[in-house]
Amino acid sequence: MPTRLITPDNRKWWTLAAVSFGLFMIMLDNTVVNVALPAIQRDLGASLSGLEWIVSGYALTFAALMLTGGKLADLLGRRRVFVAGLAVFAGSSLACALAPSVGFLIGARIAQGVGAALMNPATLSIISATFPPRQRGTAIGIWAGVSALALAIGPLVGGLLTEHVGWSSIFYLNVPIGILAIVASFLLIDESKDTTEGRRPDVPGQLTSAVGLFALTYALIEGNGFGWGTVRIVGLFAIAAVALVAFVLLERHQRAPMLDVRLFRNGTFAGANVVLLLVALAMFGVFFFLSLYMQNILGYSPVKAGAAFLPMTALIVVVSPLAGRLSDRLGSRLLLAGGMTLLALQLLYFSRLGVHESFWTLVPGMLLGGLGMPAVMAPASASALSGVPVDSAGVGSAVLNSSRQLGGSIGVALMGAIMAHEIGGRQTPQAFVHGLSIALEVAAVIAVAGAVVAVAMIRSHVGHADAAPVLPASPATPLPEQAFGTPQ
Repeated sequence: MPTRLITPDNRKWWTLAAVSFGLFMIMLDNTVVNVALPAIQRDLGASLSGLEWIVSGYALTFAALMLTGGKLADLLGRRRVFVAGLAVFAGSSLACALAPSVGFLIGARIAQGVGAALMNPATLSIISATFPPRQRGTAIGIWAGVSALALAIGPLVGGLLTEHVGWSSIFYLNVPIGILAIVASFLLIDESKDTTEGRRPDVPGQLTSAVGLFALTYALIEGNGFGWGTVRIVGLFAIAAVALVAFVLLERHQRAPMLDVRLFRNGTFAGANVVLLLVALAMFGVFFFLSLYMQNILGYSPVKAGAAFLPMTALIVVVSPLAGRLSDRLGSRLLLAGGMTLLALQLLYFSRLGVHESFWTLVPGMLLGGLGMPAVMAPASASALSGVPVDSAGVGSAVLNSSRQLGGSIGVALMGAIMAHEIGGRQTPQAFVHGLSIALEVAAVIAVAGAVVAVAMIRSHVGHADAAPVLPASPATPLPEQAFGTPQ
């Protein structure tokens, strides 16, 4: 790349491009695999439980190790950990493509989750360390748009590749992308890390958080299958509770904790995490079950079902940067409240769908979501990180991503439990649509609760001294105004 294209003024935007390149790959892998599962089942002789683990093994590892990845990014260097995650992800993707058996594929998918957990929090912390507060919202808006785009087009890309090339191609695709992203990272991303003296790995915190989040996520995903009152599920919830309580107690008394719980004394940081958890709680299950509705009830192919989300996808890509800019100028409270309200309206609209609907009936709901999602995701991230010192940006972004991931896991489990109760063993399209309608109404109530939380807890990070975080910046931080989140 000619050096004249990279100047001190625009280098940060090239950094954003390099980070977004890697982010796109890991977020695409959240959804690209689903439509390939029938082909994998035929080729590898997978059972239904094996297919479930191909999907959930990645998600579980991703969620359980997110905080660890954020801490390692702050401690060892954000670029270094990001590149390490890229290497693990690309290598495990190659292993997935070459998998000779279901067990091998599950193991490779778990390794992919490790790579994603290293990469994902590092992306947001690199942005936080690179951009001044007055531009951070715009950059995070682009970041959110890339993430949303990858999630939304995953089913379409997976369907096209599986149908025309083969299921292994969805994993082979990650290998050249990963190599290019590693090269771009060394060329375009400056190294940054926590400069506070005496920092060391928080092994007890890492172990208890990983065990707690893994047990909680596993129980939420598998609760419907095994039964919520079974010894297995109740025991996992108990393990999660004990481990997470131990994690909080350890972090309160550690000299160099992985997660300084004092961050949550900042109401905006705490509120933004609650909003992200609630939006994921309301929406992640919707995407999953709405896709099933389109395929099993309306008779769409996987490719057509993925394409049906494109009106929302296109709007998210356009609106996300605009929402980021508005959060820079106006603050996040009203954007978050308005976005959650639009999502509630979308959910209520979809709850009125029947067993015979056309594509054009789906479009108004998709457009409401295309406006609502970016109005929540980018401003919530920007407002939360305005209260986090740059030295702790990796942990702060990991907490945000963990909130979203856990909210999504709870959302899928909650909607599944509601639908199973309402369907009651009746395997008819009418029963499915009835169960979906009730679940969507509950999700709409959750979205309204998110709007209330935004109004009550989020405070403006534009032009106010109270936007400062509850923790002081490190004395070695070269730009204290970035650490404290005040406008430049």
